[in-house]
Amino acid sequence: MYEAIDRYVFSLIEQSSPEYTAWNIERARDGVPTNWNYIDGCMITALLAMADISGDERYFDFARHFIDAFVGEDGSIRTFRPERHTLDDINEGRVLFPLYARTGVDKYRLGAQTLKRALDDQPRTAEGSFWHKQIYPNQVWLDGIYMAMPFLALYEKHFGHGDYADVVRQVRTVREHMRDGVTGLYYHGYDASRSAFWADPVTGLSKSFWLRSIGWFAVALADLTELLPEGEDRNVMQDILADLTASVWNYHDPETSMYYQVPDRPGEAGNYLESSGSAMLAYAMLKGARLGALEPAWADRGQATFDGIGRRYLSFEDGQLNLGGICLVAGLGPEDNRRRDGTYAYYISEPVVRNDAKGVAPFVLCYTEVKRRQS
Repeated sequence: MYEAIDRYVFSLIEQSSPEYTAWNIERARDGVPTNWNYIDGCMITALLAMADISGDERYFDFARHFIDAFVGEDGSIRTFRPERHTLDDINEGRVLFPLYARTGVDKYRLGAQTLKRALDDQPRTAEGSFWHKQIYPNQVWLDGIYMAMPFLALYEKHFGHGDYADVVRQVRTVREHMRDGVTGLYYHGYDASRSAFWADPVTGLSKSFWLRSIGWFAVALADLTELLPEGEDRNVMQDILADLTASVWNYHDPETSMYYQVPDRPGEAGNYLESSGSAMLAYAMLKGARLGALEPAWADRGQATFDGIGRRYLSFEDGQLNLGGICLVAGLGPEDNRRRDGTYAYYISEPVVRNDAKGVAPFVLCYTEVKRRQS
């Protein structure tokens, strides 16, 4: 299976360019040209990890060529609109740090500064957490922790003063407000103002758990465990990751070790085993075990989930490997889109697709952890 995955990943970059990517199904569906976005950012992050673990320079070369199409010599970023104040647009910036470290080309450092200035201007809740987007005032989404916090930690590590207090504070705020005390799972969204139509008027929380949002949070915790120096800050990330993985494992599917789109309601009508969130959790377990943040047995559990995704959703068609079972997109609101209300019925209603980067990129990232384990 692993050789087929290698061929699959490389076939995706052979079909892609800065103008069109074979993995961004959402933009292809809407007929929108490629821009600076978190979906491509996830995939480029995965390709750089593939380059690192495999030593195949073709992955790095594609990643650099792709990013060069957006980042100017002065650090400006084509199509990036800071006035939108969306954390999603910060995520792709994390690839600038390995590109700068590898090449020394200054535009990557300047590009990171462009995004850091945008984060400095990002609106915050009264508690100091970033709004997820300008159009979602006072809202904190689990997704946003992954979109912004690893970038912020990388910036502090490479170009700042090593002050991770803001990162740790925002993760702790999520732990305080968004963790369910009964299941140990995390709700998708939290409205600090309690005014969003989807928010509980008392807690500010959304109505249901969504697997991929929990997966984003788990990946962020694993990445931050690697980025933060030894000490109390790293310990906070490790402890939250250990608690989350132990909690979510209670809901794994015994046959595949995968997780459901709405993880706490397996077997209910319309619910399904979902690839992207399962791959994210597997990645966090494998990486957490590799870093010593989790007990070694968690690597076996992450491996079981990865293999379960392969058995369930990898298929051949006309000689092409395909990854299925991917929720295309889900969110909360805004006000003029009340279908996205955070209910069980909503989450199971979103399209399920194959070969979209929101599933492919986590699967490839997880694959790099599998390969590290074997090396």
